[in-house]
Formats: sequence, C-alpha cells, structure tokens
Amino acid sequence: MASDQVEAVLRLEGVRKSYGVGTPVEAEVLHGIELVVRNGSFDALTGPSGSGKSTLLNLIGLLERPTSGNVYVQGENTAILDDARLAAMRGRAIGFVFQFHHLIPVFSALENVMMPMLLDRGRRDAEMEERARALLSDVGLAQAIGKKPAELSGGMQQRVAIARALSMRPALVLADEPTGNLDTKTANEIFDLLRQFNERYGTAFLVVTHDARLAARCDRNIALVDGRIVRDPGGTP
Repeated sequence: MASDQVEAVLRLEGVRKSYGVGTPVEAEVLHGIELVVRNGSFDALTGPSGSGKSTLLNLIGLLERPTSGNVYVQGENTAILDDARLAAMRGRAIGFVFQFHHLIPVFSALENVMMPMLLDRGRRDAEMEERARALLSDVGLAQAIGKKPAELSGGMQQRVAIARALSMRPALVLADEPTGNLDTKTANEIFDLLRQFNERYGTAFLVVTHDARLAARCDRNIALVDGRIVRDPGGTP
C-alpha cells in the first residue's frame, strides 16, 4: 500500500456515479472524481446547486456506492465490503453533521449523543454515558444533558449534533452546510467549535458550504462544478 494512501483518511479514484443505468434516461452525475482527504485535515467543498455535491457526499459517507471507481476509507477499498461491513465502517469511521441537525425529538441531548455508540454496541453502558457527558461538556452543554431538542435553540441543537458526530471518535467528519440554518454569530461559533475539535483530536473535517467566507477559513477549498473537481489546491499526489 502506498504511503500516501496510509496518510489519507479518504481517497477517491476515478469515481463516477450514474442514475438510471441501462435506461433511456441514464445520466452520469459525477465524472471521474479524484480526491484525497488527509488525516487531520480541515477542508471545504464548495460548488453551485446541481454541481453534484450531495451525490459526492453520499459516496464519501458510504451511503451510496459509485457506478465505477474506488472509494478508500483509512486505506481500505470499500468496494470489496458487503452491505453489513460497509455500514459498520460508516458507523465507526465517519461522523455526520447536517444543516437541520436530525436529532431524535423524543430523546434527550445525552441520549442523542449516545445513539451511534448504542447502535454499534447494542446496549447502553457506563463508559458510553460518560463519553457522551464529556462531549456535551466539550460543546458547552453540560447543563442541558436532560433536555430534548425542542427545548434547545438551533445553535444548541447543532452543538448536540457535533457531539453526536464525534461520539464514535471517527477519523473523518462530514459537515453538510453545518452553519446554513444559523445566524452569523452562531454560525461563527459553530465553525470555531469544529476547528477546535479538528485541532484537539486530529479528526479530519470535510465541510460542505455555500458560505465563501467560511470556506476561506478552511485549510483547503475544493470546488465542484458539473460533477467535476475544477479546483483543488491540495490535489492528489
């Protein structure tokens, strides 16, 4: 295995994605994507609506499989994994932060943060609860562990979502428009929080954003247009 693959938390090689394959309406959305996300990096992915960002994020997050090409996560070719092993890798190696939080309304903040660990282990235990409490403290919500999402502001809900994304100590966190639903002050606070976790734990972040100001604060700005990467200052080796 090449050394640059070992250093990459994520590598896409010649990735294409088509829908309606074999039908008259077959359409290719991604055209031969080459991309490397290195361990501990903090990168932005930008592009206009319809550029293929959501499709690319689904492939990176192992929610879909490419039509052709390979997706490597921590050096492992995901093409050889069956659905169960793919789901296990997704749960352990990748965390997700979404624009609209996607917290479970009937669960407390603590229970929401514990959910990925519970799904992985199958039962609740003391270590799981301790980790969730520590993460909520890290995002400034130590006093809100028993509150349900409806009792929290949008910014507080996003902090819970960040804690949840980090609960499995993933190597990579995908943040899809994490500040898109927040006012400017709260958006800056959330962005700073992502940065803090990147620096503290060495977790790689790929932040999908339409906010050019926030993208400029990332270490690398990857631009996607019409299913092709048109700018990547990091590049593939």
